[in-house]
Amino acid sequence: MTKDHGPSVKNDKVYESLRNDGASKEKAARIANAQANDQQHPSKKGGNSAPYEDWTKGELYDRAQDLDIAGRSDMNKCELIEALRKG
Repeated sequence: MTKDHGPSVKNDKVYESLRNDGASKEKAARIANAQANDQQHPSKKGGNSAPYEDWTKGELYDRAQDLDIAGRSDMNKCELIEALRKG
């Protein structure tokens, strides 16, 4: 039986499932509430950016610099992509 998590959680079943999978309380509540809202579509992936493979090495380097990824100067394009995906 699904527990009632109060008025701040709109979909208790999704919330519990995410918490059981190891999601933080905040993340589980955010996703559960988005799924309960007909105006949001949290299951749709991706934005409007091109995949990293379409970026130039310079663009990847700049993004790695923005994220302060260590060792970026010595990385090739594939290594930069891998490092950016690990975040």
